[in-house]
Amino acid sequence: MNAVRYAYGLTGALLLGGAAASLTTGYAAGAQVAQNDATQMSRVVPRQGAPESFADLTAQLAPAVVNIATRQKIEVRQPQNPFAGTPFEGLFGQRGRGEGGAQPQTQEAQSLGSGFIISADGYVVTNNHVISSPTGRGTVEKITVTMPDGTEYPARLVGADSSSDLAVLKISAPKALPFVHFGNSAQARVGDWVVAIGNPFGLGGTVTSGIVSAVYRNTGQGGAYDRYIQTDAAINRGNSGGPLFDMQGNVIGINNAIFSPSGGSVGIGFAIPAEIAAPIVEQLKSGREITRGYLGVSIQPVDDDLADSLGIPKNRGEFVQVVQPGEPGEKAGIRAGDIVLSVNSRPVTREQTLSFIVANIEPGTRVPIELIRNGQRMTVTATVGRRPSDDALRQQQLFSGDGDDRGSGGMGSDQEQPSSLIQDKLGLSVVPLTPQIAAQLGAAAGTKGLVIADVDGSSDAGRKGLQRGDIVLSANYAEVTTPGALEAAIRQAQADGREALLLRIQRRGRPTTYFAVRLR
Repeated sequence: MNAVRYAYGLTGALLLGGAAASLTTGYAAGAQVAQNDATQMSRVVPRQGAPESFADLTAQLAPAVVNIATRQKIEVRQPQNPFAGTPFEGLFGQRGRGEGGAQPQTQEAQSLGSGFIISADGYVVTNNHVISSPTGRGTVEKITVTMPDGTEYPARLVGADSSSDLAVLKISAPKALPFVHFGNSAQARVGDWVVAIGNPFGLGGTVTSGIVSAVYRNTGQGGAYDRYIQTDAAINRGNSGGPLFDMQGNVIGINNAIFSPSGGSVGIGFAIPAEIAAPIVEQLKSGREITRGYLGVSIQPVDDDLADSLGIPKNRGEFVQVVQPGEPGEKAGIRAGDIVLSVNSRPVTREQTLSFIVANIEPGTRVPIELIRNGQRMTVTATVGRRPSDDALRQQQLFSGDGDDRGSGGMGSDQEQPSSLIQDKLGLSVVPLTPQIAAQLGAAAGTKGLVIADVDGSSDAGRKGLQRGDIVLSANYAEVTTPGALEAAIRQAQADGREALLLRIQRRGRPTTYFAVRLR
């Protein structure tokens, strides 16, 4: 699992779409028989051997596989003027906004990926990361879908889900379009032949083949959707969002990521299983809100040492590190240090994680949770909550352990963007203080303010010792509960000709302290 964490690059491969098709294949020469003794043991030989060619299948599927390109505007912050605040500040043309600050600039960027058409009227499936800003500090201005014959169509974003990394687009064409169908990935077996077609490195329609290497692969990245089909079909950057086909021409996976120390294909690719993707795609297509279950616990897998120390089976259950105050897990009686063995009679394993099980339970459902506490098995009953927004979860993750039952994903379109003014003038990134974060930081109930998420070490705030997890209670004696309030305090200080801002800081285990932070 650590090796996977070492170099896990997002990419994907896609297949050509069309009506469901069958491929004529060769057959095994015949069953082999072991005759080492009087007993004969027949070996099971598949009815279909290696395909003579993938050409017929490819010809039927290729017309439904498309290339996807986006044009984006990305905000790029310029480096700070090293001479700010000195007599040499203006000599090198680096004067930014205000007193030597860096002026953010907007640059144009492009991205390329793959997708496939799922209906004759032009609905297209791809990965969310193909059509979203990679940094969260940009805006996607245009999405273009290119057919295999070179015809281009402007695309409209119908819906996107960062947690599952799926998106649905819509294009309009003067005639019915070729399309493909989702298959049943639950029927896939290790060793089955698969085909992928996509847009690697912007080359256009490229076909690769391989086998299913693993049906449900957990990569150790965490989240509700860390559950992939693994394949050795060559998948490279630019294949993201494309389909993985079985030999009947059905989409059994959406190529999403690779394991690669070099950035290129080394024969370990991952595809989102169709059984997970298809229901989400239908919800996005119809405009329905996607809701997921939530317990509010941070967890980690049970490794061999932990299993041996507790006398429990290996690869069974997950260890609870943190229980969020006031959330369904705490209300059910789950405690840090518990090991969750099953949820609603479904065993928690490496292939079927707590995150996956809970995310797929309807909020409001009461479920039994079997766990081990202090060596004793017990069962508690939880009413599954509703998963908060990705933004709220990211803010909680800033101050909690790795891995949880909440799911993970890219930047959501509704995420509050970091304040460039606060970053430029104070060298701080801040987020609003929620009750959950306050509890994690040991702050008293009802505490209001902003939490420091990051500090620029070269700033005056960094030099004076401000750090992540500090709570900003006030600025120049005015309460600050939103980034906007802190921005207003900065602007007021500038208007008054002040060169510093007085911040009142609360840190765990220490009395509140005032820091006069110089503006940049």
